[in-house]
Amino acid sequence: MIRTLAASRARSEQGSASVEFAASAIVFFLTLIGLMKMCLAIYTFHFVSEAAREGARFAIVRGSACTGFPSACPANPNGSDTSTYVKSLTYPGISSAAETVTTTYSAYPTGSSCTPSASCNNPGNLATIKVSYAFPLAIPFMSTKTYTMSSTAEMVISQ
Repeated sequence: MIRTLAASRARSEQGSASVEFAASAIVFFLTLIGLMKMCLAIYTFHFVSEAAREGARFAIVRGSACTGFPSACPANPNGSDTSTYVKSLTYPGISSAAETVTTTYSAYPTGSSCTPSASCNNPGNLATIKVSYAFPLAIPFMSTKTYTMSSTAEMVISQ
């Protein structure tokens, strides 16, 4: 009788380890996917910061006194050359269609704004580049949301 009770108990618990593993694996893999998506968001923010810095550098070396570059010398004061350059930077997994680049010039150090003209990008003026990126965050079983990541870089025009 004791053997029969132990045998029936063992038979009733058959497969419980598989069910427990399946439940645990679902939670584990959802957490893992969420963690990978958050790492992608950090990677994207790093790209946005780097793109703003590279755009500012592009603008400051292509001011109104620029010589020696085969293209975009001097850079267009309305920011179209800078925007084209920043959007041409390619990082894996980053879509240039989701980028927005804004270029503004101001007198340095007073900070008075400058309307796009040939005098905006003179040496000594300040070039401000703002890069925004629409990042779609999609985690399983959650609604997809788009977050706007942005970074701004400012540098003084050198030539």
